[in-house]
Formats: sequence, C-alpha cells, structure tokens
Amino acid sequence: MKIAIIGAGNVGKALSGSFVRAGHDVTISSQHPDNARAAAAETGAKAAATNAEAVPSAEVVVLAVPYGALADVVDELGDALTGKVVVDATNPLRPDYQGLAVEGTSAAEQVQARVKGAKVVKAFNTALAARQADPLVDGTPLDAFVAGDDEQAKATVMELARSIGFHPIDAGPLELARALEALALLNIMLQIRNNWTWQTGWKLVGPTSA
Repeated sequence: MKIAIIGAGNVGKALSGSFVRAGHDVTISSQHPDNARAAAAETGAKAAATNAEAVPSAEVVVLAVPYGALADVVDELGDALTGKVVVDATNPLRPDYQGLAVEGTSAAEQVQARVKGAKVVKAFNTALAARQADPLVDGTPLDAFVAGDDEQAKATVMELARSIGFHPIDAGPLELARALEALALLNIMLQIRNNWTWQTGWKLVGPTSA
C-alpha cells in the first residue's frame, strides 16, 4: 500500500517504521524537510521535500502532526486529499494535557469538515508511539480502534493496522472518534499521574469477534 505520513515526530516515525517493516511503500514529510529526511533515514521510508509532494501518489494519508498544526496542514493540502483515505492519528490535547481542546466534536470530524471529499478515518491515536512501533505485548496484539463513515475506507485502515501487528476493531462511525480521543487522553493522563513508562496500550478482554 502507498502511504504518505504527514509529520516526522514520534508518532510519524513509529508508524513509518512499522509500515515499512510490513512491506508498505512509505513517504514521510514534515514542515521542516530536514526532519523528514532524518525520519526517513531512520525508518527506511522515502522523504518528501514538502507535505504537498508526499500526497498525490498515496492511497492512504496519515496525519501525524500536533493538534495545534492540524488545521493549517489540512488547509495546505486541501483538494489533494479529495478521494483519499485520510487517517487522523492526532489527539486534540490542551497545551497543559489537562483535558481535550474540543467539545461536542473531535479532531477527526474537524478534518472531515475541512476536506469534505476525503474519506476520514480515526485510527492509531489510542496507541502511544512505543506501541505504534511495536503493537505486541507479551505476544498479544493490542487493539486498534478504527472509526469512520466510509466503510471501504475503514476496511482499508483496519487491514493496514492488522498488517503491522494490531488487532483491528471497527469502532463505528466517525462520531465515535470523540470516544477514541477521550480514550487516548486517559492513557496519556495515566502515564503522567503515575510516572509510567509510556508503554501501555488498550486490549479488550473477551470475545471480540462474532
């Protein structure tokens, strides 16, 4: 699968490495081209000189930028995202991490509102970067919750999650991104409050298939 990752921070690098190891064709970009080149060298991906350059040939575009930069990045890419499967892996955290910066909506829904022709899917945001790089814990795959309104786009992202070692779960329509972002916030707050090692992930216990 041809994947463009917008963002070369911890999340972008973790997902880039996992996708490359799974055999996907990955291009990574950043607001700062040097960061993209460094991330590409570290993970085996290709680096794009600009965000716009990364997108045209991609089947899936992963947004892995800080929430504060999300609107500008989406507006920059604009119509280039039309028809694309766009994975929102961000979490809309307040600057002090003491809650979410959105109310009555989600970052993913905001992305969809800005690019109505894109097929926006919320995914990978509930996993910390360490677990995006390695979704197995004691041999057990962590769950990857996937929410979106386009069923085919969701199926594509679920297969992508499965290919890198997650157990994908269809979480429902894009509105459920609100719950997934809250779930991510809980994990992040647990790390901070308990001085944990940023290694934990979510796993439903019990049958998760019909």
